[in-house]
Amino acid sequence: MTRTTVRLDDALLTKAKREAGRRGETLTSLIEKGLRLELAQAKHARARREAILPVSKGGEGPLPGVDLNNSAALWDILDGIK
Repeated sequence: MTRTTVRLDDALLTKAKREAGRRGETLTSLIEKGLRLELAQAKHARARREAILPVSKGGEGPLPGVDLNNSAALWDILDGIK
């Protein structure tokens, strides 16, 4: 384990010490848990951003009359499907 110095806002430090005491754990333990949680969430968020979208392998393209460059026409077609 490595020792380090961290600068914290006085009010945050007071709250953290109080919370650690309420939980019956050390300030170090509370800080470690918080860092682990934050890093795990950041990793999870990166994984979500790197999603791979499915690609059609049909190779035939859109149906006749469907212009993928005309979003208004696509909405008209979709409205007609309902």
